[in-house]
Amino acid sequence: MTFPNWLTLLRIFFVPLLVVLLLTNEHSMDLWAVGVFLAAAGTDFLDGYVARRNGRVTRLGILLDPIADKLLVASAFISLVALHLVPAWIAVIIIGRELAVSGLRGIASSEGIILQASELGKIKMVLEVIAITVIALVPRFPRIEMLGEVLLWLVVWFALASAAQYFWRFWRKLENRDGENEVGRMVVIRGGGAEDQKDVAAH
Repeated sequence: MTFPNWLTLLRIFFVPLLVVLLLTNEHSMDLWAVGVFLAAAGTDFLDGYVARRNGRVTRLGILLDPIADKLLVASAFISLVALHLVPAWIAVIIIGRELAVSGLRGIASSEGIILQASELGKIKMVLEVIAITVIALVPRFPRIEMLGEVLLWLVVWFALASAAQYFWRFWRKLENRDGENEVGRMVVIRGGGAEDQKDVAAH
């Protein structure tokens, strides 16, 4: 297993620790939770950078990385809902989007199609990291509550926009692949001035 993939696994191992720290009502636990969350999010940026720089981008990494991201984000938002810092319906939209995109990636993979992270998806992830960090610190710094709300709405917008983009890209790739297969199965036979098209088995 490559080093970037180990970083991805480390991000998954951070998830239960993050939940415990967020839900523990002890002095400075919120600061520890934010520190763990930022460290976990940092592995997301680091593993991608290392993989691209060293040419170690693997199929496992492409599939495992978004799963780790979604576990981290979903656990953070569920914990914030339990702390009454995020409305449950907003968390449902964000987590539902993550599950829908994960399902789409699974379907795409079964069709031999790899959906890599889009620019909108990357922006969404950055906004999620900032929003979760700010909202987790609201009880300690009430003045940043409005900033947290604005960031949360931006996350919702980019979550929905990036989901639509993923579904559109999958549909286009599927159409293009099917179109190429159809062309590959068709030959044109010319003879006696007439044209006739036949389906032939692909070789």
